[in-house]
Amino acid sequence: MEHPELDWNALLWAGGWLAAVLVLFATGLRLPLQTGLAGWRGRVYSAGVILIALGAAVLANVALHLHDVHFDLTREKVYTPSGAAMRAIDEVSREVTVTYFYRSQDAAGRRARDLLAIMARRNPLLKVVAVDPDRDPRLAREKAIQIYNAAVVEAEGRRVLVQGTDETEIAIGIQRVLRGRVITACFLEGHGELPMDNLEYHTHLESGAGHSHDDASSQVVEMPGHGAGRLRRALEAQGYEARKLILATEGEVPTGCTLLVATNPRTTFLPAESAALRAYLRRGGSALLLLDLGFVLEPGLARLVAELGVRPEQEVVVDPLSHYSTNPEIVAVTGYDPHPVTRSVSLTFYPGIRPITMLSTAGDLRATPLLLSSRDSYTRTVKPVGSHAVEPDAAGDKDAAVPPVAGPRVLGVAVEGRLDGNSEPMRAIVVGDSDFASNSFFPYMANSDLLLSAARWLAREERTTAVAARVPVPPLIALTGRQSNAVFFLVVVAMPLLVIALGCVVWWRRR
Repeated sequence: MEHPELDWNALLWAGGWLAAVLVLFATGLRLPLQTGLAGWRGRVYSAGVILIALGAAVLANVALHLHDVHFDLTREKVYTPSGAAMRAIDEVSREVTVTYFYRSQDAAGRRARDLLAIMARRNPLLKVVAVDPDRDPRLAREKAIQIYNAAVVEAEGRRVLVQGTDETEIAIGIQRVLRGRVITACFLEGHGELPMDNLEYHTHLESGAGHSHDDASSQVVEMPGHGAGRLRRALEAQGYEARKLILATEGEVPTGCTLLVATNPRTTFLPAESAALRAYLRRGGSALLLLDLGFVLEPGLARLVAELGVRPEQEVVVDPLSHYSTNPEIVAVTGYDPHPVTRSVSLTFYPGIRPITMLSTAGDLRATPLLLSSRDSYTRTVKPVGSHAVEPDAAGDKDAAVPPVAGPRVLGVAVEGRLDGNSEPMRAIVVGDSDFASNSFFPYMANSDLLLSAARWLAREERTTAVAARVPVPPLIALTGRQSNAVFFLVVVAMPLLVIALGCVVWWRRR
């Protein structure tokens, strides 16, 4: 069937239909062709057998139609709605109507139509109407639709238009129309953060030395594609609104900001900005703070994050055991403690992440570690970026001579509660890296799943099923150093030598 959770009731009905067909077949084999009954008795017998057989067949097929079961035998489950989409349909508690306009000659449109029909059978509150505008233009004019592969989702007077053939995007549209409130993600800018309006595809390629955080390489390299545009578009696909926020000019976080996102600030906050962030959290706000290596916290901001129970260290985590590709500074996290943010997250990786020291929290705040490096990881001190005008730590060179102490390091923390007795309940997530949220690394592994799950938790939507739209990525084959050398040897050395050898054999046989 198309969903991991089998509909056993439908399977039982399908089994009953099969049993009825087998009984009819077996009965037909055993009934005598000639009974010896003459006259009207023989005719009544024959008519009765025919009526009983037809009645059983009709009733069995009606029962099967009313309790349909669908099997997808393709290896890729092409005709199967995603598990997340089906769980989202299970959570629909109010009537929703989806009118899907497709072109009957389009295979992708027909597939989306069939998937919507399967989803509608899952929950009777979901009503699906599939229309080909070329055959029924009246409904298309009523809904003001002039394009193919468009779904109009309506519920309680609200309407959402979803364009595409992906059932997950339609499931997100259903969640949006049932949400009933506006969620706004405010991206902080003014400190060299990753720009939210960047839409360029960007692939982060390292030099032969790998990803390094030495003094010279810790400077930010500005690239046209380096930004947080993919994160913004993923949030917008969830139905969130996104806007820029410059605290230095606005003076405070607007009340309409459901969550505040700070992705890789590079210059130190002003004291007034740190005070505005504190006031926002005291009002019950939510913040996603991705504080990359080298960012120096203003004293007011340092006190605020210390009250949250965290202290980002000026070090880089090196993990020889669990890392991505061949670089131990690209820390990979494969296991997570139970938390709403990480319950459906698998492997994530963080290029050049700083560790976080857990402190005692203020008020009734609860700080929970989300991300931990492996037991073999250790840290290496890194001087702050020179543009911050902060003097390097004189003890850095002394610490470099001390052998590193291996052990798991906290990389990300989730905090919730009240800052003090007079404040509202707030939520915050602090991670010692922002590269994993950039266009370079957002679509790979489970980085996008973690960020979207964090945003949903901060927006207090963790109780609903997380349905993520597919993130388009450019075709890319990532190879390790050993694999690259093997490909080079095969293409550049082995194949030419093989051609030369074959030529020599042919020459030798024909000489």
